[in-house]
Amino acid sequence: MAAIARYGMRMVPDAEQIVRQCRQRGQLVQGPHIAAFEEEFARFLGQGHVRAVSLEYGRMALLDILKSMKFPPGSEIIVPALTFWVVPEITRVAGLKPVFADIDPATFTLSPAAMERAITPNTRAVLPTHLYGLSCDLDPILALARRHDLKVIEDCAHSLGATYRGQMVGTFGDASFFSFQAFKPLNTFGGGMAWMRDAELARRVGEYADAEPWPSEERVKSILRAGWWQRTFIRPTVFTYSGFPIWWAASWLNTKPDRFLWEKVQRLDPLPAHYGGRFSNVQAALGRAGLARLPEFIERTRRHARMLDALLGDIPGVSVPRTPPDRTHVYYQYCAYVPDHEELVRSCIRRGVDVAPMHVDVCTRMELFGGHGPEAKGAEKAATAVQVPVYESLADHEIERIGRRVRTQVLRQTRRPRAAGGSEPGH
Repeated sequence: MAAIARYGMRMVPDAEQIVRQCRQRGQLVQGPHIAAFEEEFARFLGQGHVRAVSLEYGRMALLDILKSMKFPPGSEIIVPALTFWVVPEITRVAGLKPVFADIDPATFTLSPAAMERAITPNTRAVLPTHLYGLSCDLDPILALARRHDLKVIEDCAHSLGATYRGQMVGTFGDASFFSFQAFKPLNTFGGGMAWMRDAELARRVGEYADAEPWPSEERVKSILRAGWWQRTFIRPTVFTYSGFPIWWAASWLNTKPDRFLWEKVQRLDPLPAHYGGRFSNVQAALGRAGLARLPEFIERTRRHARMLDALLGDIPGVSVPRTPPDRTHVYYQYCAYVPDHEELVRSCIRRGVDVAPMHVDVCTRMELFGGHGPEAKGAEKAATAVQVPVYESLADHEIERIGRRVRTQVLRQTRRPRAAGGSEPGH
């Protein structure tokens, strides 16, 4: 059977036609779709002001927001200890200091108690990350922010469409940012969106976005080509003969080719040249089509998550993702705790299912940030979770196969006799 990759890409059925129409009209770079996409995105969220930002990186929306808030240099920004390393690094690019606070390992999101401990007289903002598609526990975070006069900037890169107490994430704080990278909930092959509650803040963010140069038509074509190649590469029939043999061999050699999937961890000040460039018209056209289908994409992914819950939820030692009753989950990733995560990853890959280790970072242990951050037991525990493929482009029978493969391998682990004096699996 064809191997199943860990990541999927959301593509609207008429994507090629949308790109062709923009090209024929000479509107790959500039055109009317940008303003229309911003209007429709704001309507989807239900309130506030939005601005499409950057040809390639949603993180530029965060940078523009931080610069527009005009914090004193060196101000402290509270960031979850578990997040993509680029988020705290961007705060440093803005001339600010990231301060890490631990997460709740049950939800993978910022712990309000840890946030409170991290607040000092120099704290100016908090950056709660709605990780893997689930909202943070926002009420206590917002209450702490009000008490200490802090700005709240929501990281919604994984969570477009998720809700907290019936309200869209990204609309609770002072600002938020979204990513449209190829594997994100809304795919425009790069770029992002900034949301602002205040019109004046939105105006300043818009000035930064407008200061970026328009990309060349060839550069826009190149990101589209890269996206199409990525999509081809991860299709099961292609992945079986391309990436999968590398992952299969690595499982026996105890190496981790994952690092080649992600950009190099490095200081970003000064910003690399390719970070520049405005969001293009063809990306906005794809974004409009994807936004119209987003509820359908989310519901299909949720159905897949329910199937995995049914297959995995009754296994001793397995903890499937739990959604608190006041929130909804969009399952950018389906993250579960298992008795022996490293062995499960190896055994599933060898049988054609690319179950992945966690791909965000425990920033408190990264050399980039000193490597000796505050204790973060929740983030360290979260690093033992595995990501099980759940994306909407998989067929139901493929989800069934994934769930049964994981179930079989975990049950084999738990039934395996322990060596004398050995420890329990996963401890």
